[in-house]
Amino acid sequence: MQSVKKNVLHHRNKHINGYPFDLLIKTLPELTNFVKPNQFGRVTIDFTDPLAVKTLNKALLLHYYQLSYWDIPDNYLCPPIPGRADYIHYLADLLAQDNQNQTPIGKQVRILDIGVGANAIYPIIGCAEYGWSFVGSDINPTSIKVASLIAKSNELLKNSLQCRLQPNNDAIFENIIKPKEFYLATLCNPPFHNSKQQAQASAYIKLQKLGKLSSEKDQVVLNFGGQHAELWCKGGESAFVARMIKESVKYKTQCLWFTSLVSKKESLSIIKKQLKNVAVTEYKIVAMAQGQKISRFAAWTFFDRAQQKLIKKSLFNFSD
Repeated sequence: MQSVKKNVLHHRNKHINGYPFDLLIKTLPELTNFVKPNQFGRVTIDFTDPLAVKTLNKALLLHYYQLSYWDIPDNYLCPPIPGRADYIHYLADLLAQDNQNQTPIGKQVRILDIGVGANAIYPIIGCAEYGWSFVGSDINPTSIKVASLIAKSNELLKNSLQCRLQPNNDAIFENIIKPKEFYLATLCNPPFHNSKQQAQASAYIKLQKLGKLSSEKDQVVLNFGGQHAELWCKGGESAFVARMIKESVKYKTQCLWFTSLVSKKESLSIIKKQLKNVAVTEYKIVAMAQGQKISRFAAWTFFDRAQQKLIKKSLFNFSD
């Protein structure tokens, strides 16, 4: 099931009108060091500079999402916040389905973030926008340590984000979803590339388009950072999501909607084939966009519509 193509951010996305740099600088004065007019006279930052991107993200999180502290180590993934916010808002729309078109809010909405990373972006936005509670998993101990510190350092997250280390690099839900736990949804930003070389080549092409060439491809600096497991895995995103779908069968009664970002349109055929192989009850491909970049997430469930409605009624006490 394919949704219509979109070319603007979700209407609830706080970043739909761009970045108000004057306000962001008031929130975080150090951003001043990175804000300047570009060749067209438009005030912006150099998005090829990792420190500039990190500082912008910090300003956005402090200004819009009720944080008082946020920091990540160098070379850890620092994702663009508008796109991540879109995923949260479209996930909220999905959860409003069969829920009298009301977006579920509050801590009783438990979300599992597979690969929470050091940045904890999805829990931050989900907690700030909808009051949801999160479990965040990761295979990197440093990511878990840093995300846990962010959670402990902010009232918003203190009792709403629990971070769990995944001890098995080949597992996704195993060891993380505990017996008797139930999640309304999972989300994931899977490793995009299938190798370090592919990640570097992609970064090189981006820099080339921006006129920021490096003399050696292996010296390309990834402006958004990222550790090995955050950027690449064997088979890339299609293999990762296919494995996620296969493993979700074991936990099909413990989660209403399993979801994952899918950056490459070419990955969809593999993902749809795997969804049919495990006989999901329903699946959706939800389109999103950020400027010229088109993205989407795949969502699947093992519950039929009547069961979905009953689950939401029991959680939120809605009556017909």
